[in-house]
Amino acid sequence: MSDFVSASAIGDARAAFGRLRESMARTIRGKDEVIDRVVICLAAGGHVLIEDLPGVGKTTLAYSLARSMDCAFSRIQFTSDLLPSDVLGVSIYDEVRREFVFRRGPVFANVVLADEINRATPKTQSALLEVMDRARVSVDGETHEVGKPFMVFATQNPVDYEGTFPLPESQMDRFLMRIHIGYPEPADEREILRGGQSSYDAIQLNPVVLHDDIVRLQSLTKEVFVEDSVLDYLLALVVATRTEADFKAGVSVRGGLALKTAAQARALLYGRDFVLPEDVFSLVEPVFAHRLSLTRSGGDALEERRAVAATLRRIVAAVRLPQ
Repeated sequence: MSDFVSASAIGDARAAFGRLRESMARTIRGKDEVIDRVVICLAAGGHVLIEDLPGVGKTTLAYSLARSMDCAFSRIQFTSDLLPSDVLGVSIYDEVRREFVFRRGPVFANVVLADEINRATPKTQSALLEVMDRARVSVDGETHEVGKPFMVFATQNPVDYEGTFPLPESQMDRFLMRIHIGYPEPADEREILRGGQSSYDAIQLNPVVLHDDIVRLQSLTKEVFVEDSVLDYLLALVVATRTEADFKAGVSVRGGLALKTAAQARALLYGRDFVLPEDVFSLVEPVFAHRLSLTRSGGDALEERRAVAATLRRIVAAVRLPQ
């Protein structure tokens, strides 16, 4: 171990990661990589967008994470008639006190499930911009902190366009990762079928990590060492997206910082206090893909996502790994 993080702290972090992964795997079968990426987002203090077809476990994944932690959880079902005040809260006049009192909305929680987020209007979606960036809410000239940890866990269906509103680029950039779950393997699906269908409320999981454990994990992630050659490699990947003719624009500075923090969290997940190149290149697609769009778009969202992912893989293969 280096002098940056103590061996005991690394051991405690890895144990906490292990408990979370094991707990979530009880309800999300055969999706270890998906679980790892969600846990990495949590440790990095980032938000996650789960984009996949209906019925593959997007909401179940969010519930599994929330119930594995001793933290406040809330769910917001996004619809076209949802208002910003339904998310953030509203000031109500108190006749007894003769003043306006702020009533907090469901966004004031540690883990917020924004279910079918693209069904809300752009006005309501924009209400999340400040809280996703600064973990605070501004209403009627007053600022209210939502507390730490704070994570938005959003879901959306990429093929259902009826009554949906695409997320603006500024909001997409605030998600640390976009993750796909996909169909389970036949053996795993057989076990799911054997267990029968159950509601989210029937998920029987007890908290395996405390609120303070998550705060310590997020603080520890920032202390994981990134050597200069690895940092140069990460920067080369960022610059390559900006010079790629197939992309309208490259990855933002926020995107580069997101990849660095995610790589630090992955290193911690594997019991290291230093980042390896593999921590970086293994997370390029989930961290970068949703921040990029093609110069020439054919109109099919799924095809564009596949093309962006293919171009990113080509970029990763072309950028030389540090020795």
